[in-house]
Amino acid sequence: MERIWAPWRIEYINEKGAAGCIFCREGDDRELLVLKRTERTIVQLNRYPYANGHLMVVPRRHTADLDALDDAEMLEIFRDVRLCRAALQKTMAPDGFNIGMNLGRAGGAGVEDHLHLHVVPRWHGDTNCMTVVAETRVLPEALLATYDRLLPHFDVEAM
Repeated sequence: MERIWAPWRIEYINEKGAAGCIFCREGDDRELLVLKRTERTIVQLNRYPYANGHLMVVPRRHTADLDALDDAEMLEIFRDVRLCRAALQKTMAPDGFNIGMNLGRAGGAGVEDHLHLHVVPRWHGDTNCMTVVAETRVLPEALLATYDRLLPHFDVEAM
């Protein structure tokens, strides 16, 4: 078996037990890797990135509930996502991006109690994100069954 040596990961392991929210910390922005702060959001580099340039857009308000965000927060978050993508495109010229949230432990959230959105630049042939074994995906429900379950929640006029 081959081993990949990544001694910097011990910081991540040790930080897991640290007190307080990593996104609510105040201090030197450079030390915290914060690139931008607004009234509603923070943009910062991920200290333990999937790829070089891995950014996170975080609501300033401490919440794990996506539904708790108001429209102004949502708009600011996605304006920042657009800014992140543009900045990464200009500075790193990636071939694509992964943009998204991991909600809850089962969803892969490393920080479960404070929402954050990942903006990860990607390049053809990179292997920095989790791979899919043998190019196989397991879907526990037929796509049309999932569609039928979700459709009523997208009927804006009925809400």
